[in-house]
Parts: sequence; structure tokens; C-alpha cells
Amino acid sequence: MPPHESHHHSAPHSHGHGHGPAAPVSRHLRKVIAAVLIPFAAAVAVGLLVLWPGGAPPHKPSGVGFDQPTERARVTKVAEVNCADVHAEQQPQPPSPGGQPPTGGAAAKGKPCQQATIEVTTGENAGRIFKTVVTPDALRHYTTGQDVVVAYSPKAPKDLQYSVSDVDRSLPMWVLAAIFALAVVLVGRLRGVLALVALAASFVVLTLFILPAILQGSNPLVVAVVGGSAIMLIALYLCHGLTARTSVAVLGTLASLLLIGLLGSVFINWALLTGNTDDTTGLVHGLFPDIEIRGLLLAGIIIGSLGVLDDVTVTQTAAVWELKEADPSAGWRKLYGAAMRIGRDHIASVVNTLVLAYAGAALPLLLLFSIAQSSVGTVATSEVVAEEIVRTLVGSIGLVAAVPLTTLLAALVVSADRKERGVAGVADRPGEGEGSGVRTQTGEPTTAGGSTDAMAGPTRRRGGHGRRRKR
Repeated sequence: MPPHESHHHSAPHSHGHGHGPAAPVSRHLRKVIAAVLIPFAAAVAVGLLVLWPGGAPPHKPSGVGFDQPTERARVTKVAEVNCADVHAEQQPQPPSPGGQPPTGGAAAKGKPCQQATIEVTTGENAGRIFKTVVTPDALRHYTTGQDVVVAYSPKAPKDLQYSVSDVDRSLPMWVLAAIFALAVVLVGRLRGVLALVALAASFVVLTLFILPAILQGSNPLVVAVVGGSAIMLIALYLCHGLTARTSVAVLGTLASLLLIGLLGSVFINWALLTGNTDDTTGLVHGLFPDIEIRGLLLAGIIIGSLGVLDDVTVTQTAAVWELKEADPSAGWRKLYGAAMRIGRDHIASVVNTLVLAYAGAALPLLLLFSIAQSSVGTVATSEVVAEEIVRTLVGSIGLVAAVPLTTLLAALVVSADRKERGVAGVADRPGEGEGSGVRTQTGEPTTAGGSTDAMAGPTRRRGGHGRRRKR
């Protein structure tokens, strides 16, 4: 068979694989990838064992803020009372920017207060009754039968030991979680189930390893790197399978995380950020003075970027694989250029998503600064805002770098792999190399029966068929 006919017959075979799952990589490439990832996974496992905290450190509750013990309670009765009779005063409200009196204050003036009777339902003092007063201008009001969360201060006088700290919103939160899980399973099917399992595993690593290890005094950056790497390995391989495609995504994610850690460390130190910018951080540092708050800030940047990084690297790797299946003759340069066109659109959307996510979380803070009598430069360089800027920009740089890094790595892997498979892959599969004229490594054409005679006659071909039927 002439050489030009061999190319004609081999093309449909390669095209047929584009409609199914990606072909597995060669044994040589699997060994190369394993040589990189197995030591990394082993190092993560050793880090988990060495840094495993064995639970959060015990401490005596201070009774301040989030450090107060809490119990469940229920509103048994709500009655209207005169605010003066219960010595309740409305919260003072600032005047509007135009100098006008607040609208809510006038409407609330003269209205009766609410007196709610609360019964503690859990804890050592279950059954205790106490009362709380709600002023008309309060944002939260109570109804009979409503479940609430109460804070317990054992050192306070008996009548003041319990106070309502929040409402019990367990039911709507569980319903919302169930709707989310149902939507993921209905749309994602098996992949959706695996994604939920990976999500649960991520929470396990976060609550049983990362948080307790930081509270025990371990370096937050080291804990975040080890814990984040464990989450990455579990989530990616569980959701996308133990394949070379997933391994390339893991390598791209790891390289980007290292870049984020390096840039975050440099700019946190250069900008002299302390990480102690809110009451919660100050309370944690007061309860556990050994915690390195600056390292905690860097750990938050790494963990916060991990979820979006997974999405970027998996998408780019899948794009390269699919492009190769659609055009088996494409080299790594062509694959890289085509996948980067996809990646640039991905960069634009992901960076915008990350910035808006941080802006939404800090929206009350941005509102306060929008009415402050300060310049934009002063506001932007204040520590509380600069911290969010560094968090956003460092994470975004890591996301942007993940696209070309992962795309280049995937293009090189898939091109090297298909080059090897193009030599021997077709002839190794029974019944698929018949008449294809695949050339051997010596450049001589061969038939399915293994002859190097390009002009093998019909008798020899029939003999080949006969041998296969006997097998």
C-alpha cells in the first residue's frame, strides 16, 4: 500500500477517539508524572502526621464576644410593655447627612417595647426562665415559640447570666444545604456526588487539621500549605479521577500556590501589614498569644485562592486534551495557542469574580469609607483596606499565572504522549491495524499480519484473518 494511502486510513481511526473519553497516556509518561507527584503526596502525608494537632487546645472561656459558652433556648411568651416601666431606652440614631432627623426614630417614638420570656432548653441550667426587653427601633424582634441562641456568663449575677445572642436558624440553613446538594446531584450525577464527598473531605481537613493546628501554635503558613495541598489532592483526584489529565492540573495548581505564597509573603512584609485589623482577630490573638497573626493572613490568602485555582487548572487541562483529540496532528505550539485563547476569556471572568467576591465580603467597610472625609489614596493605603487589596491582587496574580503554566504543561504532556502512541498504539490493538499500512520504527510499511512486504497479496491477508479467527 502506498504511503499516502496509509495516512488516509489512519485519520478516521484517530478521529473516532475524539468522541469518547480521553485516551490514557503512555506508561513512560505515567512514570514521569508519578516521579513528581508521589514524593509530593508523601511529603503532604508526612506533614499531616507531624503537624496533626489532635484537637483544639483546651482553654477556659473568657465570657467575652465569641468566647462565651452558648446554649439553646425558646421564646415562651412575648408581651407589650411600656418602655419606661422596664427602664428601656431606644438606641440613639445619628442624623441623616442632610441634617434631617432619622426617619426610623420618629416612627418608633411612642411605641411600646416588647418583653420576651425565654426558657433555656439545653445545658446544666435547662429549664431556667429569664426575660429580655426589645425596643421598638431594634432590628430583631421575637415571636412566641421561636428558637434562639443564648450566651452564658457564669460569673455574672444569676439574673444576668443568660442573654439572647442570636436566633436559631438551623432549619433554613439545612434546607438550603439540601437544595444545593440535590441540585448538584441532579445536574452533575455521579460527578456531583463525588464533588459533594470532596467538599465534605475539605471541611474535615479544615476543621480537624488546619484550624486546630493553628490554635496549637504551629506556623500558619506551613499548616495552610500542607492542609491546602491535602484538600487539592483529595478534591481533584476524587472528582476527576486518577488520570494524567488530573495530575497535570495538580501540578499547575501547586505551581500557582507556590507563587501566591511567595508574593503574599513579600508584599505582606513590604506593606507592613499586621493582620490584626478587626475585633475577631484581636480576640483570637488575645486568647492564643502564640498564634502568628501575620502568618494567619498569608494562610487565608492561600486557602482562599485554592478553590478558584482548581477550577482554572482543570478547565485549561481539559481544553488542551479535547483540542488534541479533535486535531491529533496538532503540535504543542498549536495546542498552546488555541488553549490560551480559551484561557484569556477564563482569566477575564475569574479575576472579575474574585475581586467582586472580596468586595462583597467587605461591603460594609467600603460603605464606611465612602462617607469618610478622606482621599481615595488615604483610604486605599490604610491597613484595613490595604489588607484586602493585597489579598485580592496576590490571589489574582496566581490565577492569571495558572493559565499559561497549566496550559503549557498540558500541551507538552499530551503532545509527547500522542507522539509515542502514534508509533505503536494502533498496531498493538487487534483488528484495528488491518490494511492501515502503519510504518514501523525502521520506516518500512507493515500489514496487520506483521509482514514488511508492502505488496502482500490477498492470500497472505486471508491467512492473517484465518489466524485471528482461530485465536
